[in-house]
Amino acid sequence: MSVKKPDIKKLLEQRVLVLDGAMGTMIQKYKLEEEDYRGDKFKDVTILQKGNNDLLNLTQPQIIREIHEAYLDAGADLIETNTFNGTAISQGDYGMEDFVYEMNFEGARLAAEVAEKFTKKNPYKPRYVVGSMGPTNKTASMSPEVGDPGFRNITFDQLKENYYLQAKALLEGGADILLVETIFDTLNAKAALMAINDLMKELGRKLPVMVSGTISDNSGRILSGQTLEAFLTSVTHIDLLSIGLNCGLGAKEVRPYLEELAHKANIPVSVHPNAGLPNQFGEYDETPAMMAGHIKEFLDNKFVNIVGGCCGTTPDHIREIARQVQNAEKRQIPPKNH
Repeated sequence: MSVKKPDIKKLLEQRVLVLDGAMGTMIQKYKLEEEDYRGDKFKDVTILQKGNNDLLNLTQPQIIREIHEAYLDAGADLIETNTFNGTAISQGDYGMEDFVYEMNFEGARLAAEVAEKFTKKNPYKPRYVVGSMGPTNKTASMSPEVGDPGFRNITFDQLKENYYLQAKALLEGGADILLVETIFDTLNAKAALMAINDLMKELGRKLPVMVSGTISDNSGRILSGQTLEAFLTSVTHIDLLSIGLNCGLGAKEVRPYLEELAHKANIPVSVHPNAGLPNQFGEYDETPAMMAGHIKEFLDNKFVNIVGGCCGTTPDHIREIARQVQNAEKRQIPPKNH
């Protein structure tokens, strides 16, 4: 018998919620080799699978379960499914397009199983499953060909179709919330949001949807050129649970953009930054205490309603963030001004 959890919107009215940290960082710690990724199920495939983290939902479910448990132990209220590359577009690189539904369904089921276990243990701290929907490795609004600015290697309809299948599998697997994240092209995000809307209409239900963009550098724009305010304006015609920022920058670097978002968004705001900026080896050096110091400042200024970590963050980072959140006041939602 599953435990009935309160409406997530009600919880957001009461306190700041903690999202988990990086999945990829944690998977790297297991030092998996090609045969680990393949498991028995895919031992005969011809394309190399090492690095295809979403495949681990099918071949190494115990590892994914352990990672979810570590984040919940650290104090996370929300855990993201291991489905960041769970579209046929992204899985095309590995020749795994036919297993996309299964990857997403199992990713959500594993997370739901662990969240249920922790919720039963302490019903006063319910845990929620966030279905992670990444940006894909294609862009709908820019050409990959320098000499042909009008060329596109993906259409809006193809993106929408891919996202529809992913959202359906995540919901059927047990996701409570969907997160369209690490957005570098708002047109891709709109395809995802339209797909989710179509699915909701078909199912006759309303599901909370989070949106999170990524500022790529100090210009304060996302990769496809939009300013933060333009990004906010162009997605909030959809009824969203929250809007936020993740990846791209560390907590210190994301601060001015988070402050702007906090003042302008009339819905809850989320942030899950990297553990600083990558060093010359592509690794993240910010310790849990350092990152928590930056997050404390966000909380003291009441910039956020949901806070977690992206690349380089671990359960130790989330534990420190959860400590800061305990005594924090939630951000007040400003009234609509247009």
